[in-house]
Amino acid sequence: MAPRWLEHPLTRGMSLDSPLTTELRRTIVTGKPFLRRIYDEWYTTLAQRIPSGAGRVLEVGSGAGFFQEYVRDVIRSEVFHCSELDVIADACQLPFAAGSLRAIVMTDVFHHVPDVRAFMREASRSVRPGGVIAMVEPWSTTWSRFVYGRFHHEPFRTDVARWEFEATGPLSSANGALPWIVFSRDRAMFEREFPQWTVEDITPGMPLRYLLSGGISLRALMPGWSFIAWRGVERMMRPLMDEVAMFATITLRRSDVPAEV
Repeated sequence: MAPRWLEHPLTRGMSLDSPLTTELRRTIVTGKPFLRRIYDEWYTTLAQRIPSGAGRVLEVGSGAGFFQEYVRDVIRSEVFHCSELDVIADACQLPFAAGSLRAIVMTDVFHHVPDVRAFMREASRSVRPGGVIAMVEPWSTTWSRFVYGRFHHEPFRTDVARWEFEATGPLSSANGALPWIVFSRDRAMFEREFPQWTVEDITPGMPLRYLLSGGISLRALMPGWSFIAWRGVERMMRPLMDEVAMFATITLRRSDVPAEV
């Protein structure tokens, strides 16, 4: 765990599962220049991966972010009530008609989903053929396992056999290693169980910048003006990303294979 003096004063002592904490985190993201630019980069990448054509775009777990600035007609959802939402929805029970979505996007959300198979069944039902699921998530590498295992409040368990975990709270329940488990370690199992989805792309990255930003829970360690310099450092580290990345951008594409109901 991080030292107490590094904790961001706005969320110190707040419950992770409180909607107020999510509201405060939106203020933190937009108020920290270094972190804001990280989200700008993530959102630009996610927006670029959304296909054109029929169907709406659903953002799951919108509460702390501002993805609507990149995709104006996005449906903003959260599991509990927050301001500026369009719908309150559980990712495992999506209230959308079959084939009505062209994309589902999420940022740091998939690893909080306690039942991956239930979510994927709902995504298979509601996303049209040719649509995508695009996400930014924690990723497992030698470096990230060290950092997440020692300095992060969320569990990061690469050794668990199951994709599911007990849902004790919408944000306090998590396994940061879950995206890596499903789409890398157990990829062959995922492809057998969900043949209508292709893992189109996994791009690991960001070994340093999120840490230096302080994220949404800690104070910033670097000023906003240093962002470009640190981005350059990370570009020089690209040959090492399989060992040092802390996040990955993941894209799944829906084929025309009929979804199992």
